[in-house]
This record gives sequence, C-alpha cells and structure tokens, in this order.
Amino acid sequence: MPSEDVCSSVKVLTGVPVPAQSTGIAAVIPCFRVRDKVLGVIARIGSEVKRIYVVDDACPEHTADLVQRACRDPRVTVIRLPANQGVGGAVVEGYRRALHDGAHIVVKIDGDGQMAPELVPNLVAPILAGHADYVKGNRFFFLDGVRQMPLVRLVGNAGLSFLTKLSTGYWQIFDPTNGFTAVSRQALERCDLARVSKRYFFESDLLFHLALARAVVIDFPMASVYADEQSSLRPMRIIGTFLWGHVANFARRVLYSYFVRGFSLASIELLIGVLLILFGIVFGVSEWITSTRSGAPATAGTVMLAALPAILGTQLTLSWLHFDIHSEPRVPLTQRAPDIRPSG
Repeated sequence: MPSEDVCSSVKVLTGVPVPAQSTGIAAVIPCFRVRDKVLGVIARIGSEVKRIYVVDDACPEHTADLVQRACRDPRVTVIRLPANQGVGGAVVEGYRRALHDGAHIVVKIDGDGQMAPELVPNLVAPILAGHADYVKGNRFFFLDGVRQMPLVRLVGNAGLSFLTKLSTGYWQIFDPTNGFTAVSRQALERCDLARVSKRYFFESDLLFHLALARAVVIDFPMASVYADEQSSLRPMRIIGTFLWGHVANFARRVLYSYFVRGFSLASIELLIGVLLILFGIVFGVSEWITSTRSGAPATAGTVMLAALPAILGTQLTLSWLHFDIHSEPRVPLTQRAPDIRPSG
C-alpha cells in the first residue's frame, strides 16, 4: 500500500486545456466512499496504463485530498466534481478527459477493490487485436464463483441480463452491470456521452448507445470478489428506473434500427406480428367478457378468430427475434471505413 507522504506529482485538473497527445491506455476510477481502498487499487495498476484519472464524485470522505497527498504515481490525475453526479457522471467525466488527452483505450476500474487491476492487459487484449470495441467483465462465467453468490443476486442478474439483451440487441452478453470495462476511442467518439445515464443505469445505458453505434461488445470472464465493501445501491429503489430505462431503450432501438435507419422484412414481421397479437388479445378478452355476462358459450369461430391472430402474431414476432439475434454487430468500428459526415 502506498504511504501517505506528500506527493507533488499528482495533477489536479482545474479546467485548463491540456495539449492533446497519444496516451495509449488510460484508466478511470470513480470514487465515492472508497477512501480506504483506492490507494491500493492505484498501486496495483500495471505499467501498460499510461494515465490514471481518479474522479472524486463529491465524496464525503474527501478521497481527492487523500490521493493528492499520498499517491506517488506520476500517472495519476485527480478530477474533482463539485456535486455528486453518480457513477455514470463520474465515469463520463473521466472518459472525456481521457479522450481529450489522446487515449486510445479507456479502462474503468471501481475504487472498492472488487476488480483486479492486474487483469487489465487481458481485458484490453481483444480491442488491441481488433476483435472488439467494448469489453466488459462477466462474473458468472466460472461455476465456482457462481456457487458462492446469493440466490437473489443470481436471479436478479439473470433478469437484468435478459432485459439488457432485449433493449440493446447484444444477445451474447451477461452480467450487464459489471463495472470492469474497456472501451476503444472510436466507440466512445460515436456515443453521445451527454445522454448516457449518470446513475446506476449507466452500464446498461452505455451498452444501448454502443448498440446504436454498432460497436462490437464481448464478455471477459472474471472471478467475483466480495469483501467488506459498502455499496450505496438500494435494489428496491432503483428497480423502477431500470425497468423503465430498458423499456424506453428497447422502443428507441427498434424504432431507430428497424424503421428509421433501416427497413426490411424483419420490420414488417415485427409490425404485423405485434398488431395481430394485440388484436387477438383485445378481441378474445372482449368476447370472453361478453360470454360471461350473457351466459352463452363462445362459438368455435369466435375462439378461432381470437386465437389464430395471436398464434400467427407470435410466430412473426419470433421470426423477428431470430433476425434480431443474428444481426448483432460482428465487425469492430476500428475495422470499418471512417464515418463520412456532411461539413458545416
């Protein structure tokens, strides 16, 4: 662990522009109530990382003061946020600074010690090899780690993972809220960071924006580490936010991908399928209520008129889902031609 000696090598950003230069790999560490662990996390970050941005998210423990005073690492830059923005707001601020300083890959590491900084070379390897634009940890890959997790955590993550698959179109990923991530410069530049959620929905919302950019996302198997860290996450308070966020993102993704940016047979299948399902449900419920009130049984024709559209609609929707699963991005942004944007 680093000692708490005075260190003048730690830079504190004050809004003065920094000359842009290539810095290779940068790391962003959002800090809120991690004072006891952040120095240990910094000390474990290897030499492959050229810059480290410690983002103090208006931490009541004054983490920025500690890092500025105690850290000897010349790579460290402290960013102070005047008001608490949430983990997403802190990370986005770190992303912006890293991009401004010329970073090609930005790694996000939580300051609570749950992630092993020694794994950064493995985490960024798919991006360096040109196989991915965004790499995220997956704590559920190894069975030994899964057995140690509470059932509530397993069920909750499975539910969140399915919602994330639906809202982003990344059907092959799991553990969407994992905060151990690496992202390429090209992917960040194509995301509207100002619109990414600033609170706990950040990781899931960033995946949605990456999906709109057609970035390639893959999982990185990692072991889970749980010790005495304190989490400010309150599941019952944020469940509504997550549910609404995924529903809204799913609607936006479908509208943009299937009816604005592109229109195909899958678009027609989805549109007709949903209309048929809705017709079957509404007509069937209406006839059932009428039959119950009158006491007269519904005719076979009435039953078929309700069931057949619902069945056909389900088949068409499943066909669209099959298309959606197989349309996941395969070619990383770094391997594609640069965007051509109109001038002015």
